[in-house]
Formats: sequence, C-alpha cells, structure tokens
Amino acid sequence: MLHTVILKNNYQDSINLMLLTNTINDLGDVEMSQIMMGTDANKDILNNTGLLSEEAEGASPNDMMIVVDSQNEQIMDQVMPAIDSFLADLSAKDQGKETPAAASWQEALSAMPDANVALFSIPGEYGAAEMEKALKNDLHVFSFTDNVAIEDEVRLKKLAHEKGLLMMGPDCGTGIISSIPIAFTNVVAPGNIGVVGASGTGIQEVTTIIDRLGGGVVHAIGTGGRDLSDKVGAITVKDAIVALENHEPTDVICVISKPPAKEVRDEVVQLLQSISKPVVAIFLGEKPEAHEGKVYLAHTLEETARIAVDLANEEPVKANYFERVATPDVPKLAEDKVVKGLYSGGTLAAEAGMLISEALNLEGLVKQEGYILHSHGYDVIDLGDDIYTQGKPHPMIDPEVRIKKIEDYAQDEQTGVILFDVVLGYGAHADMVGALLPAIEAAQQTAQAADRALYFVATVCGTEKDPQNYQEAVNRLKAAGVYVAPSNAQAVQLALALKGATLSEADKAVNDYTGSKVEVPTVSEKVMELLTTKPRIINVGLQSFNESILQYGGKTEQFNWRPRANGNKKMIRILDALEEFDEKITAENQAVTDKIKNAQPFLIDVVPAKSVIAELNESQKTLLHAGPPIQWSEMTGPMQGSCIGAALFERWAKDEDEARRLLESGEVRFMPCHHVQAVGPMGGITSGNMPVFVVENRLVGNKAYCILNEGIGKVLRFGAYSQEVIDRLDWIKDVLGPTIAKALQLTEEGINLNVLIARSITMGDEFHQRNIAASLNFLKEIAPLIIQTEIDEKQKYEVIKFLADTDQFFLNIMMATGKAIVDGARVDAKGTIVTTMTRNGVNFGVRVAQTEDQWHTAPVNTPKGLYFTGFTEADGNPDIGDSAITETVGVGAMAMVAAPGVTRFVGAGGFEDALETSNEMAKICFGHNPTFSIPTWDFQGTCLGIDIRKVVETGITPIINTGIAHKEAGVGQVGAGTVRAPLGCFENALTAYAKDLGIDVD
Repeated sequence: MLHTVILKNNYQDSINLMLLTNTINDLGDVEMSQIMMGTDANKDILNNTGLLSEEAEGASPNDMMIVVDSQNEQIMDQVMPAIDSFLADLSAKDQGKETPAAASWQEALSAMPDANVALFSIPGEYGAAEMEKALKNDLHVFSFTDNVAIEDEVRLKKLAHEKGLLMMGPDCGTGIISSIPIAFTNVVAPGNIGVVGASGTGIQEVTTIIDRLGGGVVHAIGTGGRDLSDKVGAITVKDAIVALENHEPTDVICVISKPPAKEVRDEVVQLLQSISKPVVAIFLGEKPEAHEGKVYLAHTLEETARIAVDLANEEPVKANYFERVATPDVPKLAEDKVVKGLYSGGTLAAEAGMLISEALNLEGLVKQEGYILHSHGYDVIDLGDDIYTQGKPHPMIDPEVRIKKIEDYAQDEQTGVILFDVVLGYGAHADMVGALLPAIEAAQQTAQAADRALYFVATVCGTEKDPQNYQEAVNRLKAAGVYVAPSNAQAVQLALALKGATLSEADKAVNDYTGSKVEVPTVSEKVMELLTTKPRIINVGLQSFNESILQYGGKTEQFNWRPRANGNKKMIRILDALEEFDEKITAENQAVTDKIKNAQPFLIDVVPAKSVIAELNESQKTLLHAGPPIQWSEMTGPMQGSCIGAALFERWAKDEDEARRLLESGEVRFMPCHHVQAVGPMGGITSGNMPVFVVENRLVGNKAYCILNEGIGKVLRFGAYSQEVIDRLDWIKDVLGPTIAKALQLTEEGINLNVLIARSITMGDEFHQRNIAASLNFLKEIAPLIIQTEIDEKQKYEVIKFLADTDQFFLNIMMATGKAIVDGARVDAKGTIVTTMTRNGVNFGVRVAQTEDQWHTAPVNTPKGLYFTGFTEADGNPDIGDSAITETVGVGAMAMVAAPGVTRFVGAGGFEDALETSNEMAKICFGHNPTFSIPTWDFQGTCLGIDIRKVVETGITPIINTGIAHKEAGVGQVGAGTVRAPLGCFENALTAYAKDLGIDVD
C-alpha cells in the first residue's frame, strides 16, 4: 500500500534526500520508500520502482515527494516525525550564521562581490543554464554537477575559454585550488606539484599517494571526464596546462586522463612537449613502453605519483617504479577461483580491470550495466555507475549497494578474492570502514562455514589529515583480516598473487620526442588570479561542500539554489530569452512604477454608479462583478447571492425566486468592474443605483470607482440578501452616500488620500484586513464637513455613528485609490509589472502593463485562516473579490509587517511571520514606494510593482489578505485569512508577454 505526502515548495539537495530515504527505509514497517524532489526524471525513477502514486505524479520540481510502501495504515505517523527531525537537523547546522544563505544569484553576488568561483552541486537538467549565468558573471565554474549534455559542455567550455575562465567539469568530483580542498576531496599537503585531471578518483589516488610519499600539491584542477573526448577537444585541460606553466610555485605538471580520443591526446602531448616544465602524464588504458622527450608516461596511478614526486624533488626519473608486494603466508587459491572487484571510484575500478585483464590475458575493459571488467568469471564493478546511483547516494557516501554485493559474492563458491576501495576525505562517508566491516565479517564466516577460503583485499585512498584518518582506517581493516595495500595498483597485484598470478612492469627508456611543438598560448589574468589567491566561492547547492573550503582558509557564500520557475522548462526558456531584453524591460518597468509611486489620488465625490458608469445607464439590465469575466451559471454561491440582493435592491424582482428566474433568463448582462474603471469587494456586485466613491488620480487625470462599505454582519458583498441587507443598501443610497457627497463638496480639492494613507500606515494599518486607523482618520477629515452641511441632524448623527462603528469603512476608498493608481500607470505602459489582480470565485485574473486589457487567468485557491465559531475550512468559498487591488499597489498582505495587530486574525502568526511575509513579497517586486513608509520595516516603503518575471522565476506568488465568505449564498462571512495567487496566471502572462516581444515560446 502506497502512502504519499507532498511537501510543497520544500527544496532539498538530492544527496540529503537519498540519505533521508535510507533512514526511513530502516523503519520496521517500511517495505520500501523514496524521498525525492518532483522532477520528471525522479518521477521516472518512482515509476520504475512502482512508487509513482497519483499525488507524486502531480508534484512540481520544487515539491518534496515522500512515498512509502507499507501495510501499516498509520506508517506516516512514524515517517513524518523522522523526516521533520532530519530536516530540522539540517536547518540547525545553518544556525549561527551572521547572514542567511543567498536565495538568488543577485543575493549571492551582493554578499560576495569579489567571488571568483561558482561551485555547483545541483541537478544536471538545470545545470547548463545556471553555469552559463556564473560564467557571464565572470566566475570560474567548478561543476560537481553531472548529467549535463555534451553539447552544453562544449558550449560552456568555449564560452569560458573566450572569457578567460576555467570551466572545471561537468562531473568534476574533486579539486584543489591554492591548497584548498574542494568537493569530494582529500586533505593533501601543499607543495610544488600541479595536477590537471580528467578523472576524479584518479586525482584523489595520485594526490594522496604524493602526500604519503612526502610531496605536496598546490593545485589539482579537475576538468570532468569528457574533456579529452573528440567532441570537447581538451579545452579545459589545455587552458589548465597553460595556467600551471605560468604559475611560478608549480614546478611539476601532472596530467591524468580517462581513455582519451587519440587525436585529442596527441594535441595535449604536443602542448606538454612545448612548455618549459617537466611533465608526468597518464592516459588510462594505455601501457606506454617508453617516455617521450620531456613527458614521462605512466602506466598506473601509483607510478604517476612516484614520478611526480621525483621530478618535484629534482631527482632522476627511474626506469621502473614497480614494487612487488609481499604475498601473505596463506594457501593459494585454486585455479577456478576468481577476483571480484567492488569499487566506489570509477577510475580505480578501471585501473583494476585493466591490470587484471593484462595479467590474465582476459578480454579487456567493458562498460555495460556497471561492469568495467566482466570476463571468465572475473568481475570489476563501478558502483558509482548510473545503474546503481539512480535515486541513491554515491557509494562513497552510502555502503548499501556494496554491502549487498559482498553478501551475494560471498555466497558464490567461485569467489576467491573480493577487492575493494575505501575513499576517504570530505564528502565521503564519515566511517566507511565501520559500515563495511560487519558485512565483511559475515562473509568471512559464511566462507568458513562452507570450508572455503575467501580473502578481502583493500586499497585506502586518503591521507592522515582526512577527517576519517588514513592510518586508522588501514589499521581497522587489517584487524578484521583484510589485506591492505598502499595503492590500488598494489592491491590488484596482491589480489592476483593470492591465486598465484603475477603482475610486472618493463623498464622504460626516455625516447626523443620527434613531433612538432606549438606556440604556448598566453594565460588570462582571471585564471592567474584564481591560481595565485585563495578561492572565493559561491557554493551553489550542497552545503557540506563549504566545510573543507572554510577549514583550510577559503571563503564561501552559500547559495541555497532551487530550480527556476518551479522547474518549468518552458518558463525557464522564456526567462532566459528575456535576459537579452533586460535593459529595455527595466526601463519600461521603471516608467510604470514611477507612475504608481507618483500618483496623486484624491477622494472627490460620492455619486450613483449609473451617473459615472455609462454601461449601468443603458436599457439592458447590467450588474458589475468582481474578477475577470464570468457568467451567472459559473458563479459561486456568494456571488450569486449578491446578484440576487442587487436585483431586489434595484426592484427588478419582488422576491428571491423571481430574482433567480430573472438572472437565469439571460436578461441581465454581467460585466467585470475592472472593465469600467471600477472595483468591488468580495462578489463586487455593483448596480446602477448604488453610490460609489469617486477617486481622481491627478497625476494622469483618470478616475476610479468603488461602492461604499456596508459594515459588518450579513452584507451583500458576502452573498447575503435578506430584507435587512436591502434596507441597509437603501439607507446607504438615500443617506450615507449623499451625506458624504455633500460634505466633500465643501472641500476645495477633495481629500488627499496619499497623506491619509501615509499617516495610517504608521498607525498599524495595511489597508486590506485592517483599516481602523484609516477609517478613523477619514472620519477625522469628514466629520467636521458633515457637521457643516444642512442635512437633518438625525441623519448627521447616523452617518457619523456608522463611520465610527465601521472599522473597515476605508477599505472601499483604498480599493478605489488602488484602481485609480494602476489605471493611471497602465496608460501607454509596457513591461512586466502587474497592473491588476482580481478574482471571481472561480478564476484569478491578472493584467500586465505590456498586454493592456488582456486577462491572464488560472483557477483560484481557497483561503487559509481563522473561522468564526461553528464554521470550518469546508464551509469556505474559493477566493473572490476585487480587493486584491490593494496588494497590486503594495499594501494589504504585501505590507503585513505594518499591521502586526492583524496577523493572528488572518492566520499568519506573530510579528516575525508578518516580517517574513513582507520580506518575501519584496523579492517579487521592482522596488519600494517611499510614499508609504513602514516604521516597523526600518522605514522602508511598501512593495512597489509586482514583476511577473520575478514571480515566475522564484515561484513566490503574491499573498492576499481576505475575508472568507460561506460557499452557499445568503450565509455571509465565516472567517478571514490569507490566500496565494495561483502561479498559473503569472506564467500565462509571461508567455503572452514573450510572444508580444516576438519570442518563440513553443
């Protein structure tokens, strides 16, 4: 039985999730589990293992998929606390930092403006685009990330070369820069040897042997294993060789390569023959018979290290570095017994397979289903092959696969020797020896019980300074009866000796180099700066990579990367294409936000809606509604209830039944408020005889309208339509509206709303859920004017009392203000700034400066919050109302920090949550509006200009404060809370914007 939990927008590194999966799999009732991010590739893995549930299929790449196969129906009660504990532990490791980790390139580069390297450990499907950004920001790239297309690798390496940068990787597992160990790396003594390696564990084996021989390494520049392929052409290898040639502290250059393309190999050798420094090179798979000129050619990784140390010590290179190992005094294995190699290091596996095949005249190396050697019963397996690591940690981290193989081979009567490596260092398992020993001891007991010999032979790749300690690892293995050799080559020799087979190496002469030489290219200043200073690294991905860098004197800035645009490949392509238009878009967005910032809204009148909205004065019955276009049959309960109430208010019908028949008949035209410069709260229903506020934006001269606030209780805007509701609407039409209108006529210019809003925001209002200060400030302005009118004293009292009692009265003025501001900004506007956000209970709609009146919609969400006694979330209507115009202009939930008194009412917690909300909203906005300064936000202005690019890029959607209507007509308000705008409408807007610029988005 599959159990699934999806943690939305909870991005974690894949390695951490693999380790977490192992923890959950150890729980007693768990048959199998997998915890992964919701990428397409990961869903394929789940599908292949029968774990792809319907819920997981709907996850986004930024969602964490937790799928557990268990017959225990309550298993998630055990799983989720274990996951929470694991993730909390990761979070705790980040505590104590003076500044939080960066969440974007902009933040990372601002935090470390002198950065010179970007270290990547992110999923390969997103790697190329992010590495290109790094290169374009003049950062060298160190890419632990693999699974990058070869075409992208070539393109990136050419770009790096053109910019005078090093592109180290993809699939660059290890490196040393200025004696700083990076990624999966060992702590090697500093020295005068510089290494260039198209092989991760090859670099580790050579450099750790150099360390144990008393030598030292200043740089080990990884290039990724494909650099010497015919497609890549050794771009990074050549650049690194030239750099080390010009690096004065480097006396010896060591080149390590997986099997190269012949022509590329010859080009590299030609360059090596043309530089001035001595060189030792190994091209794995070759068995050189002689050295060539100044290039000493090695057969094994151990020989490579020994030659490099002799050259570094200015000692003559020996004709032969082969050392025969002492064979243990144990019975030789029978002829039919074979060696099985279980390697975590791919290069070490390849070297072992090569040596065994040469010694026994086998069929040579293969690369199939994880096998490096698979001949006559002799197997060497690279456990780091994709077949073993899909959805699982690398075997240097996780011993699970190797333990299973040890158990399987121990049962095989043909197995005489199990040969394996233990790779120490940063990034590797904290105690791989301790993890493997129980399986080794169990296998020995199995063989002993069957009265047959089974030997274990190990090579340990590491140094005394590694976190796990080389000598301690060796001693523990020996104590368990494992034969340990000082190098991989000697371990293979020892494994063969246990069955009577031998290895040997012929002497090598130094032959003259007869080929031509080339002019050595000049080295770039950026590369030399990298090699002559301690690296300053933006670590994009796995946090643990910071540890070795900081420990040994480097600098890092953690960038907690997550996929752009929630991993949506189409959106990523659009965002990439729009970067070419960045200067143009920025200028256009500046023009729009300047109009918002400089708007001059004044409340000038209250009039019947039909007197200023021509469509309401036509012969056809017309109702305005909130949100993008919608028809009666699609409306949710509260909007239909509001329509019924409006029909009764306008005396189009005498009762509910007659009103319903009228509305269902098609006689009534429905039109969005936004189409006629108006806005309306909740259902937004506005009819001709309803009075509306008139707000004029004197920057542009446009006007906007909104009906008056009805107060609290059963009200039309929440879908109520009882006689009490109609009576109140009549009073608003006959008394409240005209009274305020007459009072405003006594002013010279109306009420300056900028001043009133600026004052009220300092008093704790955010103008959507909390308007008490603004409502009282409005009363302070309007009451003296009302007193001066010739209206009946009783009516004056009723109006002033109503205004004093209605804490939310100013909301409708704020809505008209927001509408006047954005409509003014929309005039002749271009760019990616949102100029309208609204919802009709079914769809959420946005408009963008560039696409003018076009609606970009997606299904609305249902608010989360606090419900009145007797109601629950099941009663709540989906999101509805034009009041999101407040968030459009940067107040409402965008300014939650201004109103800590309301945060708990809308379910947002305390002040810290409010601060976090406003800080998050600032990340998707163009800037801040100094017109409305917030004291509790260090006097920053409100958020200014929601940018659809930033929304799509970050996956952060605007949050909206809102009342919650009952989903059934006539009930009214049942709570208040917050709701997120759906991402889909912003993605649709960005797609339309890109098309408008002529960008092909299909």
